[in-house]
Amino acid sequence: MKGPLMSVNGTVWGRVRSRLRAFPEHLAACGAEASAYGKCVQQASTAPGGRLSKDLCVREFEALRSCFAAAAKKTMMGGS
Repeated sequence: MKGPLMSVNGTVWGRVRSRLRAFPEHLAACGAEASAYGKCVQQASTAPGGRLSKDLCVREFEALRSCFAAAAKKTMMGGS
């Protein structure tokens, strides 16, 4: 039995699925930023006595987040 709530949930899940399908494309557009962030995290976690802590790789994370947001916005606006 489908009612108004089911229709709304279906619409929401459709948008979520669409965004998840686009994730690899967005990530691929930000390869350099993802690599820099990954290297920072790896170096911090594998250094002798190294421990990850909040904001340790904040500069690299912000660069990745900004790139990803720009790629997602470009995709949503129909760009390539």
